Amino acid sequence: MGNFSFVNAEELKSDPLLHRFTLVCDRESYSPPFFRRMKAQRVACLTYHKYPGENWPEEEFLPYAVTLSSGEQTQLNLAERGHCLSNGLWVREIRKLSQKGHQTSIIGTDYRSEMIPLAVAMFARWSQENFFKYCREHFGLDKLVDYCIEPVSESVKVVNPEYRRLDSQIRSSQGKLNRLLARFATLMRDAPIEPDKVEPFLQKKTICQEEIEAFQVQIKTLKEKRKQTPHYLKVKDLPEEEQFQQLSTKSKHFIDTIKMIAYRAETAMANLLRETLSRPDEVRSLLRAIYSSEADLIPDHEQGTLTVKLHHLANRSYDVAIQKLCDELNSTETKFPRTNLRMIFKLGSK
Repeated sequence: MGNFSFVNAEELKSDPLLHRFTLVCDRESYSPPFFRRMKAQRVACLTYHKYPGENWPEEEFLPYAVTLSSGEQTQLNLAERGHCLSNGLWVREIRKLSQKGHQTSIIGTDYRSEMIPLAVAMFARWSQENFFKYCREHFGLDKLVDYCIEPVSESVKVVNPEYRRLDSQIRSSQGKLNRLLARFATLMRDAPIEPDKVEPFLQKKTICQEEIEAFQVQIKTLKEKRKQTPHYLKVKDLPEEEQFQQLSTKSKHFIDTIKMIAYRAETAMANLLRETLSRPDEVRSLLRAIYSSEADLIPDHEQGTLTVKLHHLANRSYDVAIQKLCDELNSTETKFPRTNLRMIFKLGSK
């Protein structure tokens, strides 16, 4: 998720701490070297702190009234400090204190924005998952995507298949070795002292030791082989049986753009209607009901209008919300594409 409030070259030149935009990422993106590289490109990063350390004193936290991306008003207990990462890069660390005393830490290289917008942006990152989940469930646009394939550029570097196989074998063998070591430790802990049980114990111990030594030799050999194997290869250097092609991205990029526009438009309408419903969580289901219901289209070329008459839904309590939506849409004076007809939205048959 990105904040695309771009600044011009003069502003960047005059303020060394200013950034072009901010990348808001999950914890997997935590990487001090990556943060430094992005900072050099004048791109700020915001993510969860992977190694937050000890809790801060609770008296450092103050309550702040915030507005979430959904439009909901809430209160967050926040505190901020400066923090030096392992590579010497100084970042801002913002923590949120939950009602149960848990502290969530986020760090960022956005040195100019206020603390509250940064906290809201990070804690609203889940909206990305909601976006993809919602699009899969309710937007049928994937039917428009083609499934053609196209060649991959020969200069693109990919993981060497042989390196991947060796790495997989090492991981598998290491897991088996760890289990054997655990079993050997259990044997030694439970070593019998009765004479009649010593001989069977020694046999089990010998077998376990032999298996451990065999896996240790195998892992050492595989690691040496992996060390001599290039980690990455260019596509043109892959063995013939490992050559591959990629799915065409021509229509996918276009369809993804439509999805984003449609979701943002629906989110704007949802935020508009949330205050008019007793149960705000029903907003999107109401909008879907409006989309799927029938409507009357009445063009009037003399007046230059296209009237869209929405039918009443089964639940009459939605009428106030639908009328508010109609009023807001009418205020935009939107014209139907490729015509000069101004769209007018009405509810009911009047």
